[in-house]
Amino acid sequence: MSRARRALGDAGEARAAAHLERRGFRILARNTRAGGVEIDVIAERAGLLIFVEVKTRRSRAHGPPEAAVDRHKQARLVRGARAWLREAPRRYRRVRFDVICCEPDGAENWTLTHWEGAFDATD
Repeated sequence: MSRARRALGDAGEARAAAHLERRGFRILARNTRAGGVEIDVIAERAGLLIFVEVKTRRSRAHGPPEAAVDRHKQARLVRGARAWLREAPRRYRRVRFDVICCEPDGAENWTLTHWEGAFDATD
């Protein structure tokens, strides 16, 4: 991955984490690996644990960012979440999978779309 793409992804993840913090979530981990899977953000609020996939795109030439979170990617994230939960210091009764899409539309302006409960682990 090029440095420019990595920097864009890092900027999107930072904005996604800040968005969650503004909504009262506590960030437990960022860019953590579990079960051979990288999980972008893990956050908690009032007993709800969320695993967040952050998708950042400069343009929609290849479709909207959320389209990249296909069934294969969802299955990988579920596998990583299960591995993380096996090692978690406490038990969580409610778990959710979210997707946050980040699209820069200028130097400092970004559009964030937060898909709460974007998919579940039943498949």
